[in-house]
Amino acid sequence: MSRLRYLISLVTKDNDYQREQASAAEQLARELDVDVEILYANSDAITQSQQLLDVLQSARKAEFAGFILEPAGGTSMTQVGREAIRNQIAWVVLNRDIDGFEDLRRGAKVPVFAVSSDHEEVGRIQGRQCAALLPRGGNVLYLHGPATSQVAQRRAAGMQSSKPSNVATKILRCASWTETSGHQATSSWLKLMIANKDQVDLVVAQNDFLASGARKAFREAAGDIGGERWGGLRFTGVDGLSKTGQTWVRDGILAATIVLPPNTVPALKMLVKAVRQNWQPPDRTLVAPYSLPEVAQLSSNLTAA
Repeated sequence: MSRLRYLISLVTKDNDYQREQASAAEQLARELDVDVEILYANSDAITQSQQLLDVLQSARKAEFAGFILEPAGGTSMTQVGREAIRNQIAWVVLNRDIDGFEDLRRGAKVPVFAVSSDHEEVGRIQGRQCAALLPRGGNVLYLHGPATSQVAQRRAAGMQSSKPSNVATKILRCASWTETSGHQATSSWLKLMIANKDQVDLVVAQNDFLASGARKAFREAAGDIGGERWGGLRFTGVDGLSKTGQTWVRDGILAATIVLPPNTVPALKMLVKAVRQNWQPPDRTLVAPYSLPEVAQLSSNLTAA
């Protein structure tokens, strides 16, 4: 019997979390005795759709038992999914609500399901981190990911639902999830704000690289106007990869992060089991995030300081 093979379509290679998604899937594939092929969409939904359709419209489609994809744009690619299912290829979507989801699952003879980090809980944790880091309240500069991203929207909704009422937020929208985008958005804002007296007590970013970019922008600004105003400013992020976010917390670059386990892992585990056992998984599975350090530890650190 030939080894099962799966195609994993990810957003971009220029993002550590996306690369971690790929690396974790490749390691798990070896453990499960299956093959995976990784494609990157260069952050472009049209490119991603064409990559998948190229496979579906060629003899290569017979190689794959399933597709796992994290959509690069504002669509979940329902039409591409329908074509995959018609060709008896399982369809798994990461970090996205699936348009027409029930229609896709209805009558499907292959697994069709979604796996996502719990992004609203990510936002709620960020709100609780704000409460711990600003026990008397204050002003937060909030770096929001791409406007069309459901991930960014859900994290923002969770944050607003849990932050204390005495914490005010100023939202900066970033064009992408990169450090460069965080730096550009923050630098542009600081150029407008440099002559004002507005206070920023904490910078909260929707991922660690946006936080790192914002930190660089503030350090540059502090060099221009003197370090007293923002010298002690703290930064928090999301993703918590071992070589970046977690290391940055240990080194004091970030005050906190939120760890998101790669959701390619549960997605691939469920898909391999479903294909081997002819089983339809639950329609949606959420992967729990967690704060690093724990929120209670953040409060303790402030008390000790």
